[in-house]
Amino acid sequence: MPLELPALPYDRTALEPHLSGETLDQHHGHHQRALIERVNALTAGTELDEAPLEAIVRKAQGELFDHAAQAWNNAFYWHSLRPSAAGGSGPKGALGEAVTRDFGDVDTLRARFNAVALRQFGAGWVWLVQRPDGRLGIVATANAATPLTGDDTPLLAVSLWEHAAYPDYRDNRPRYLEAFWQLVSWDSVAARLR
Repeated sequence: MPLELPALPYDRTALEPHLSGETLDQHHGHHQRALIERVNALTAGTELDEAPLEAIVRKAQGELFDHAAQAWNNAFYWHSLRPSAAGGSGPKGALGEAVTRDFGDVDTLRARFNAVALRQFGAGWVWLVQRPDGRLGIVATANAATPLTGDDTPLLAVSLWEHAAYPDYRDNRPRYLEAFWQLVSWDSVAARLR
């Protein structure tokens, strides 16, 4: 059975005013849909044509990896965010303790994360990850690369692809990052801790 584009976990306008419905239409409805369609075309008739997306990412190489990993990264990104109206605060519980232990506080985490995102050249992702030893770290990946294929557990991601922010922020990555932090779902991040 071919993969289907997963539905957004909220309405297309739920992230406004930080990310517009137009941006979600382009990013999810157009780009992510095209990625899924290409994965389906590349896996048709192969041993991976019935595999879930995560398994395809872990086994694929070349063009199939690029499309599958980017589709997985995008789905992960949407589940890292929460609707603007949901409100929210910083990390609590075990996640809050880990942030304090490894960064000092959430403001320092944000500053370090943003610094990595602002240094990243071109398209890619910045991730908050949990290392195998339990400590938290920040990594940048270019293009479709993902921590899913390594030893780190991805906890939070921001897309640095142009279509993730251009309709709303043009080339102003600092403003996009400020908007991103207004939408982070700390509950989703906490649920990913090992």
